[in-house]
Amino acid sequence: MDVGEIKPSLSLGLVQMIQQHQMNSAVEQQIHNVQPTLSGGSHTSDHSQGETVMQVTRDGAQHLLQGTGGSLGFSPVNNSQRVKRKASPLQGRQFRAPSLPSTQMMGGRSPSSPSCGQQTTVMYQTSPRNSQASNPLMQGPTLGAFRAVVASEHMQNGIPRPLPNHPSTLGQRGGRNHTPYQYQDHKARKRGVRDWGNRSLSEVDPDLWEVMEREKQRQWRGIELIASENFTSLAVFEALGSHLTNKYSEGLPGSRYYKGNEFIDQIETLCCTRALAAFHLDSSKWGVNVQPYSCSSANFAVFTALLQPNDRIMGLDVLSGGHLSHGYQTQGGKKISAASIYFQTLPFKVHPETGLIDYDKMEEIALLYRPKLLICGGSSYPREWNYSRFRQVADKINAVLMCDMAHISGLVAAQECENPFDYCDVVTSTTHKSLRGPRGGIVFYRKGLKPPGRLGDGVYTLERDINFAIHPTLQGGPHNNHIAALAVSLKQACSKEYKEYMQQVKRNAQALAEGLKRRGCKLVTDGTDNHLVLWDLRPFGITGNTLEDVCEACHITVNKTAVFGDGSSWQPGGVRIGTPAMTSRGCNEGDFDMIADFLCRAMQIAANIHKGNTKAPIKGEAYSSGEILELRAKVEEFATAFEMPGFDVPQ
Repeated sequence: MDVGEIKPSLSLGLVQMIQQHQMNSAVEQQIHNVQPTLSGGSHTSDHSQGETVMQVTRDGAQHLLQGTGGSLGFSPVNNSQRVKRKASPLQGRQFRAPSLPSTQMMGGRSPSSPSCGQQTTVMYQTSPRNSQASNPLMQGPTLGAFRAVVASEHMQNGIPRPLPNHPSTLGQRGGRNHTPYQYQDHKARKRGVRDWGNRSLSEVDPDLWEVMEREKQRQWRGIELIASENFTSLAVFEALGSHLTNKYSEGLPGSRYYKGNEFIDQIETLCCTRALAAFHLDSSKWGVNVQPYSCSSANFAVFTALLQPNDRIMGLDVLSGGHLSHGYQTQGGKKISAASIYFQTLPFKVHPETGLIDYDKMEEIALLYRPKLLICGGSSYPREWNYSRFRQVADKINAVLMCDMAHISGLVAAQECENPFDYCDVVTSTTHKSLRGPRGGIVFYRKGLKPPGRLGDGVYTLERDINFAIHPTLQGGPHNNHIAALAVSLKQACSKEYKEYMQQVKRNAQALAEGLKRRGCKLVTDGTDNHLVLWDLRPFGITGNTLEDVCEACHITVNKTAVFGDGSSWQPGGVRIGTPAMTSRGCNEGDFDMIADFLCRAMQIAANIHKGNTKAPIKGEAYSSGEILELRAKVEEFATAFEMPGFDVPQ
């Protein structure tokens, strides 16, 4: 009897009962029509060896396709929900599921199917524990887990369906192998991954590759004298451009938000251990965080950890050689750096005649201003820092003493300058300047018991506060490739060769200073104790911008910098010149005397171009003048005679 023949007077409940009876009858008839496939020529009634497969339709109905033992089927949502119906006479026998049309995909329809109301067949199968069925369709996950099998001849969950009788290379979780992949299609998928994932940059993006090659040639053909730049090693490049960039690792070793960080933890722990070793620190008294993205990030993390908004900070003025991240606002009151926006920053300055830090004036301001954080260290200061005097002042005002050793970290590691760790509570640094590593930041903090007389006698809590400020307060996942590359450079910094390198950096800086002075140039503080010199250009009537432009046209890179008395860092009266980069390429004292000669010739060209008009921009034709072309040729001849670390150059 067809449901359509039922009289309208019958109740809706009776109609539903008849519909269910018809569906059950159709399913049982389908089961009776299937030839049994018996395991080993016999059947079994052992419930532990059976498997249940259900057919789920888009309208929510569930139909038993296959049953073994006493099992009557499981809901794909909850396998404890049994389908209650009369047991089939064929219980206890195993069956192969009937073939289904290839057009029936999970969540899909045949091309001629209506937009809604069409049943789409999906089979769910379970394998009770210890199932040893030989039928490929019987091989599923362990008990309680469901595997959706799309009713298609070729596809399974959007992935080509496995074919029987092919050996698999993927082991089943806790049991036998999964049904093998379709071999030919798996090869195509592997080839697809290689096509997008294993192609070189020159092939994928030739435009970018060409520009990068030009930059490589610029570095090789020029003289690099920017004090904050250096050349790192091939080993650091290999760590930076590695698979470590793929991993998210928020948190610290042993306490990550993401899983899969077993080896990342080992890398970061190794990096921290090497950082303490490179700076000769006792791990019971000092800790380190190697996750900051830059030294500016590291500095702001320290401020965030130790201060409240509007608390006071005091560091060297930017126009006296301090760093922007320590706080800076213009004479008009515009706050430039985040430190000045969120905290109150009042700087101390160098002496107007000597260019040296006026420690008496610094103490006077500190006692009046009483900052909670006192900062030593700067960006363009060529002399030693009196950390002992800073410590005395910090103790008088109960301030935390922080050193930003970004520029001189290599000298500190090589023990070629005064050691800030002997006096400071917190020490920050970049990792790419004199340290010769990748671009990033690092924070060291004191641990253990505080010395008598320090602020808040007891135990330091800097580790907890600074680590929390870095993550999760300010940063997300660390750059694992940078941390690995830093570990490489820190290992190099522990070597005897690195100490010799830093000693040569200092000798080269002194040779450069003497070479400039011998040629009539004026230097701020009249010399240097570290890796850089400050050249005061005001006696020649030109600005740092002017010399910077002319030097670049001659393939020499320097950077403009303020000298005391300047009103702006955009039109400063000097340039900063550093020796680490060219020392990394193998230059010695004699080479830097020649570099001093190149710089003086560039200064004379700049003075001739402007003839006293210091603010007039250099026109395009000036860059192609005979004097500049001649100097450029000599510079390139000089620079290309030296090796370039990190990459090969054409012979």
